[in-house]
Amino acid sequence: MKELGEAINESLSDSESIAEVVSRIKEGGYDIFLVLEATIGVSKQGEKPADKTSLVTTLTTNPEFKISDQDLKFLKSLRIKIEDEGK
Repeated sequence: MKELGEAINESLSDSESIAEVVSRIKEGGYDIFLVLEATIGVSKQGEKPADKTSLVTTLTTNPEFKISDQDLKFLKSLRIKIEDEGK
């Protein structure tokens, strides 16, 4: 399962079309990060899957949570308040 997760991550990292779109977004003045979650079901061939098929969910990174001034302005317009971690 780990190898499958690494192969998926590598294929996304090597994708020219994804790199091109990310580049255009950055040129537009935006920071970007991509988080994908994959849920993979596994069962033996020829066997009827059990109700609880083995599921593996992988995250390849732990992204840092960042809020820009624009994000804060938007949240404030929705009357959503973000408190500092230090409080």
